[in-house]
Amino acid sequence: MTIPHPSLFPAHRALAARQWLRLLTLLATVLLLDACGGGASTETNPPTSNGGNVNSSSYTGPNAQTDDIRAFQTELWENLRADTRCGACHVEGKQSPQFVRQDDINLAYAQANPLVDLASPASSRLVTKVAGGHNCWLSNAAACATAITAYIENWAAGSSSGGRQIQLVAPPAKSPGSTKTFPADVADTSFATTVWPLLTANCAGCHVDTSATPQAPFFASGVLADAYSAAQAKINLNDPSLSRLVVRLRDEFHNCWSDCASDANEMQNAIAALAGGISANQVQAPTVFSNALTLQDGVAAAGGNRYEKDVIALYEFRTGSGNTVLDLSGVAPELNLTLSGDVDWVGGYGIRINDGKAQGSTANSKKLHDLIKATGEYSIEAWVVPANVVQEGPARIVSYSAGTSARNFTLGQTQYNYDFLQRSSSADANGEPALSTADADERLQATLQHVVLTYDPVNGRRIYVNGAYTGDADNISPGNLNDWDDSFALVLGNEVSSDRLWQGVIRLMAIHNRALTLEQIQQNFAAGVGEKFFLLFGVGGIGGVPANSYVMFQVEQFDSYSYLFSKPTFINLDPAFAPPDIAIKGLRIGINSRLADVGQAYATLDTRVTAGAYDPEQGQRLAEVGTVIALENGPNAANADEFYLSFERLGSATNVTVDNASTTPLPLPDPGAVAQVGLRTFDEIDAAMAAATGVDPADVQTAFLTMRQALPAVETIQGFLAAQQMSITQLALSYCDALVENPGIRTAFFAPAGFSAFDADVATAFGSGDSVAKNQVVSALYDQLVGLPGSAVALSDAPSREQIKIELIGYDNGGALVNSASLFARMTNGAACGACDAARTRAVVKGLCGSVLGSAAMLLQ
Repeated sequence: MTIPHPSLFPAHRALAARQWLRLLTLLATVLLLDACGGGASTETNPPTSNGGNVNSSSYTGPNAQTDDIRAFQTELWENLRADTRCGACHVEGKQSPQFVRQDDINLAYAQANPLVDLASPASSRLVTKVAGGHNCWLSNAAACATAITAYIENWAAGSSSGGRQIQLVAPPAKSPGSTKTFPADVADTSFATTVWPLLTANCAGCHVDTSATPQAPFFASGVLADAYSAAQAKINLNDPSLSRLVVRLRDEFHNCWSDCASDANEMQNAIAALAGGISANQVQAPTVFSNALTLQDGVAAAGGNRYEKDVIALYEFRTGSGNTVLDLSGVAPELNLTLSGDVDWVGGYGIRINDGKAQGSTANSKKLHDLIKATGEYSIEAWVVPANVVQEGPARIVSYSAGTSARNFTLGQTQYNYDFLQRSSSADANGEPALSTADADERLQATLQHVVLTYDPVNGRRIYVNGAYTGDADNISPGNLNDWDDSFALVLGNEVSSDRLWQGVIRLMAIHNRALTLEQIQQNFAAGVGEKFFLLFGVGGIGGVPANSYVMFQVEQFDSYSYLFSKPTFINLDPAFAPPDIAIKGLRIGINSRLADVGQAYATLDTRVTAGAYDPEQGQRLAEVGTVIALENGPNAANADEFYLSFERLGSATNVTVDNASTTPLPLPDPGAVAQVGLRTFDEIDAAMAAATGVDPADVQTAFLTMRQALPAVETIQGFLAAQQMSITQLALSYCDALVENPGIRTAFFAPAGFSAFDADVATAFGSGDSVAKNQVVSALYDQLVGLPGSAVALSDAPSREQIKIELIGYDNGGALVNSASLFARMTNGAACGACDAARTRAVVKGLCGSVLGSAAMLLQ
């Protein structure tokens, strides 16, 4: 079955016809890749090969005889034929198999076919051989294996449609295994007397949080429950010899306390004793259950039908380890990125930037300059999870730049906004003015989002979020890209220092040298992101259900702690299938031979598969909701998590399902003392300032909407930021400006205290020293602005009238000058005062007003 999109399942097929023909015509003998020596210390990149753009002068042999051979040439052969990769050995006249021979692409194709599995590229012999350490040209074998997997996937997809295709094939039939899992309570195990003593005696030098050189996980903690929780990921209950705690001693000679072999045996025996006291989970009748699958038994669905015809740099973060992020675009030179600083890999594809970056070389980044200037248009596409909505600067997500003040382009974040900076004939060298999403729309959220920036000389810059055009019009003419600099580098994260640091997760990033259309953007948004699989749980033969029947889920590792199950669909791989009336009720997901404790969103399912509802092309969707299941061992461990489905009813088979006992959550830690005062939030601040000054909020609406996102959104004082105080001050000055410039409102505000000299110069209006006029202004501000309903004036540390007077005009109640740097003095001293005319008088009153209105006296409640 071929799938052009993860949510659509077209005509049922087995393997494509070209695969069957290849299997019938090629030798059945498995050709092994013999050792060819270690990788070279330097690398010569192969010529550009994306989308069929092969450097024809580098190959002079016969033309490819079929479209499939041409796809092999452009996607796999071109990327592996360099001398620093496979071309030093696997060519004509040298070592067999000669799958990158230079004389005849058709003969190379014949040699390569037995080494690849187009239905499951990661299982190809080419991939597994390199994954084992054979002639890897990158920093680690996993990175090389990931790269070759991508080349084979691109070959399987072809290049005619600009997208990738996915094929459904029947998985191996196997029943849920008998597996052991850790009990929730350490008291239900022998951990305290078996494994824990070895850990605390021999690993406490590092694997405790109090060590001088602490190294996680802290499985040697002196707190039993903490050590038990931390050690579980390093222990294989089903095969103790595969436990990481054993492997580190036996194979890696890590921190052995006597003899490594004997130490490993001692640890293995302790784990075996622990496992011996834990009962295995078993799934058996009368439970009605499906076949079992791991993620690796599924059909890879990641990137299904993504539009990538014009991609020139692509990062899917598949490697999961090391410090290299691979460019999987297939366009030479490969613009691989190097991780530096505090950057972590995220399960299910992705990196989390905490305080670091991923940066490419300036030499290889030049391809962006060359290929984008060649078309005069481009797109930046990213799946991101911003860590929060208070980052600004703009905080740098993706940049092609030379530092903080020079760039060709940047995708950035300013609080709730996405920013698009681009150097052009209409913008400066730093890409300003930026195009930003509207403040009021709050497009950016701290959740997984698909964001695309496009530029072309007709429409200029555009921003799309989650498949929709934001509608934000570019504020400058489109211009051209003639001034782009080819010496810049591609960077994910901040370019130089932490002042513009972006924090969050990037799960995919692609650069295209065409402006994607709305339809193409929506196609990529619908394709989703991350390491996805279609898991086909076999149910044929159960309760009269026809053979070749499956309940299929789209499953992905959602993050480092969970799996996401979605799109449950009944499907049969027989193209001639005509469904009878099949009842499906009470579907539940099991993991490692027991039902998952949480996430049973389909337990209430009660539906029927019928001829009227079943679509031969797509199957029958059973539910529209998804659910999250907790990760236990992980998808890649030696004892990888194994899933199965159980049913209360499937066809004519029935069983009463008893859910697991509810788990009791651990008691929450003491939250500590809570402040007795809180903050006014953004709308409360606006309302309070309007009530205190008498100004109509509509008169300062523009200022309020501009600063609204930077004002406090929650009342807790612990979350208050310096940037919020700046916005409060600006809003306060806007209100005070409207107050002082309106004769009627200012009279009502200041007249009760006796001040009215707004049209006099500074000397006349305020006099000298501790004058009456200055005290009148202070009294008006204190009486009107300090003591708002709900404010903090009743607190013992609230500002007194004298304290405010000293801050504003410098004099205490006795008339002594105690603050020569008062706000009044700074605003009326020398050059700061200017002409010291009536306009300056009003400006001084506005400044004094703003300092009080924007203070804690208003903000706290």
